[in-house]
Amino acid sequence: MGSTERSSAEGILFTDQYQLTMAQLYFRTGMHERPAQFDHFFRDYPNYGLHQSGYCINAGLDWLLEWMGQARFGEAEIEYLRWQTGGAGQRLFDDDFLAWLRDNGTFDGISLKAVPEGRVVHANVPLTIVQGPLAMAQILETALLNHLNYQTLIATKASRIREAGRGRMVLEFGLRRGPERGANAGTRAALIGGADFSSNVGVSRMLGLPPKGTHAHSMVQVFIALEASELDAFRAYADVFPDDCLLLVDTVDTLGSGIPNAIRVFEELRQKGHRPVGIRLDSGDLAYLSIRAARMLDQAGFPEVSIVLSNQIDELTLWQIITQIEVEAPQYGVEPDKLIRRLVYGVGTRLISSAGDSALDGVYKLVAVFDQGRWLPAIKISETPEKTPNPGHKRVWRLYDRRGRAIADLLGLEDEDPRELDPLVTHHPTQFGAERSFRHDEISQIEPLLMEVFREGRRVSEPPSLDDMRALRASDLDRLYPGVRRLMKPHVYHVSLTKKLWDYKQELIAAVKRKNSST
Repeated sequence: MGSTERSSAEGILFTDQYQLTMAQLYFRTGMHERPAQFDHFFRDYPNYGLHQSGYCINAGLDWLLEWMGQARFGEAEIEYLRWQTGGAGQRLFDDDFLAWLRDNGTFDGISLKAVPEGRVVHANVPLTIVQGPLAMAQILETALLNHLNYQTLIATKASRIREAGRGRMVLEFGLRRGPERGANAGTRAALIGGADFSSNVGVSRMLGLPPKGTHAHSMVQVFIALEASELDAFRAYADVFPDDCLLLVDTVDTLGSGIPNAIRVFEELRQKGHRPVGIRLDSGDLAYLSIRAARMLDQAGFPEVSIVLSNQIDELTLWQIITQIEVEAPQYGVEPDKLIRRLVYGVGTRLISSAGDSALDGVYKLVAVFDQGRWLPAIKISETPEKTPNPGHKRVWRLYDRRGRAIADLLGLEDEDPRELDPLVTHHPTQFGAERSFRHDEISQIEPLLMEVFREGRRVSEPPSLDDMRALRASDLDRLYPGVRRLMKPHVYHVSLTKKLWDYKQELIAAVKRKNSST
């Protein structure tokens, strides 16, 4: 595949075939330019089997908006659609539809409201609201879900890893194991969600960060194969990088040669006025080895040297490692808290692949269409009540209790402002009669979550910086109750509807069923 073909595949044709066939149907029936609204949300939090998430971190929006600003139907894309045929050999896409796409096949008429990247988000709450001409809003679905679902999934995993590591430095090492170029999106999401740095040079440059890394076992192996030694390899590395010397110590014998040889090189560096950075452990019992390494380094006079742990690390592994350190370290005369503070975590495969739950159940649902000067609600009714979307124009709010902790996300109709309601009555999304009432003196803040980010094909503001997105994540996590942040069996965070939206939804469901029932 040449560069032109690849560019086309990653442009406006980065979509599913059924989006295009539906767009032609809308064109043929005269609905293609009718304004419509779609809501993007995810149904369930990631469930990793032995442990589950109770929240997600929103990510991917900036790359989606960048894609939307560039994607359009050009001659190459039109010719490809003209070439397609149906089951009977006839042309699949007609010339008049293709002419319309050539002239109008951009996202210039689309507007988006969205929850900013970096924020904590919850299941069944609209993260992105899309308004615009029906055909192009429909074509947008696939790319939107692709950009937003994966990055949100990885940002969430990174946040949980950082939480499990008690806020210690996290290095993202997943580029070699990621889904081809999608690993770049994974790196970006990980850096938003909790990783401090990455080994991914290109994305680090893009985000203004220095890439981080050490060396591979192959560096030591080549010295040994050429009849030198592990010590010779370490010395060579230290000679080239005297102020950035971090040595991988488990190629031969971690405790018998790796750490002693690293200490010897560190002593030589110190004599020359340099400060060694650390060692990396990549195999074996990482908790036990980090305890022994800390004791050896301390005895040699290097209590400040970092110990980097890598090899199939995720949040549950870190929880187990830290628990083991707290129990076992005192037996070797090592203070657990001091050891934990010097640890650095290198996470790769299990982060970039979101091991345990490799896809976010994000969906894109039509909720309203415009007709004769007014917006009409649209609804899909499911046998599973949780899968019936909330119809119509909506706003999203976050409620904070008197301690400033987030207690619920609230969906209401566009013309509602819960700050004006006292008491504020909220309703469970699916359970009849499940209501809760809040007096205003019980709530310290009611915050709108959705922000306008894209207006008729143009960004509304400059993209946020990585620091801005990280600050939002940190602030939201601080205001989230610890039970929701638990690694295992997290407390269920409340997502509610206003009473008005609940009644509106039930009336619409009943009306649709009456109209479409068989007689």
